[in-house]
Amino acid sequence: MSDLLERLRGRGWRLTAQRRVVAEVLDGDHVHYTADEVHAKAAELLPEISRATVYNTLGELVSLGEVLEVSTDGRAKRYDPNAHHAHQHLVCSRCGTIRDVHPAGDLLAGLPSEERFGFQVSAVEVTYRGICPGCAAP
Repeated sequence: MSDLLERLRGRGWRLTAQRRVVAEVLDGDHVHYTADEVHAKAAELLPEISRATVYNTLGELVSLGEVLEVSTDGRAKRYDPNAHHAHQHLVCSRCGTIRDVHPAGDLLAGLPSEERFGFQVSAVEVTYRGICPGCAAP
């Protein structure tokens, strides 16, 4: 059983066939699918699943804090099931591929106190950008 499915079961979230399929599609490392990609993959497993059900399920998973909604460069939102492990993202500027990365050190330490403008900073989000090997190949 996937980590996401285990977490949802632990919360007592009712796992209908449609919800289970969406959770199964989101299983894996470096998963950052758009809602349309989730729907297409879910429909391979459960052909009768509707786009509305996928969108609603993704919204519920985000509200529960079990999936992160990732937006980059005005592209379609992507859904990341790695919600309980601190990480940042590496994004290809050409094709939009997203990978989870785990930089060393305290990211907050890079923000000097005079640049915090009195804020009590509670979280840091960093997005690294570059060109992936697939796009860099001739």
